[in-house]
Amino acid sequence: MMKKIPISVYVLTTNNRRTIERCLKSLSWAEELVVVDSFSQDGTYEICKQYTDKIYRRNWTGHCDQYQYAADLTTQDWIMFVDADEEIPLELSDEIRMELAGRAKEFDGYFVYRRTYYLGRWIRYGGWYPDGEIRLYRKERGRWEGGLHAKLVVDGEIGVLKNQYRHYTYENISDQIQTIDRYSNVAARDLFEGGEKFSLFKLLFHPPFRFVKEYLLKLGFRDGLPGLIIIVSTMFYVFIKYAKFWELTISKKGKGDGTS
Repeated sequence: MMKKIPISVYVLTTNNRRTIERCLKSLSWAEELVVVDSFSQDGTYEICKQYTDKIYRRNWTGHCDQYQYAADLTTQDWIMFVDADEEIPLELSDEIRMELAGRAKEFDGYFVYRRTYYLGRWIRYGGWYPDGEIRLYRKERGRWEGGLHAKLVVDGEIGVLKNQYRHYTYENISDQIQTIDRYSNVAARDLFEGGEKFSLFKLLFHPPFRFVKEYLLKLGFRDGLPGLIIIVSTMFYVFIKYAKFWELTISKKGKGDGTS
């Protein structure tokens, strides 16, 4: 058996039975695997217990806070976040092994690209590809920041890994629509609590801007019908996010005026 890589990988789960076993199987190379589960009800927790004894249950407190909580539970100097619907292929784990054995002293974190599997095919164009973010970093140099789209901020030099990780996104279109509804709620709340003013311009023109940018300029149309569904759902998400933001805004005004 190949020696494990001295890395802590942390994973967050909430009812991820469809993808979690594939995810955890792909992490067998890591020295430590930490899972934080938000009281899944579909058997996810029981599956995770088969792959690690470092599994914790915690109510969901928001993306940034939950990510950082999980990161703080790790014990290795180098740590990596992997989502429950993602998979680390062998070629990427081998590259990580080689980097940490060699050039890692030059960097404090690594940017990693991913490719997404959606509606029966790997997406190769549009707003979903290429896609990626910092995932591997020195624990002492990185922190999570932001709201819905929380991201890692690493204080130091960032390298780029050549191999990609895999993302198995929505189970079907219904799952996608439900996710859009949940995420647009959080995004609208982030805008509202961040003090941003509602803009009719953004409501009307940001969705078609995304169409031009991602479907035309970034060649999303080359992904066939899945590419068309992606851009239409993206435009809907952007529109409904600002519509819900407007709803929150007028709700506040109504309460302030003493009207219902």
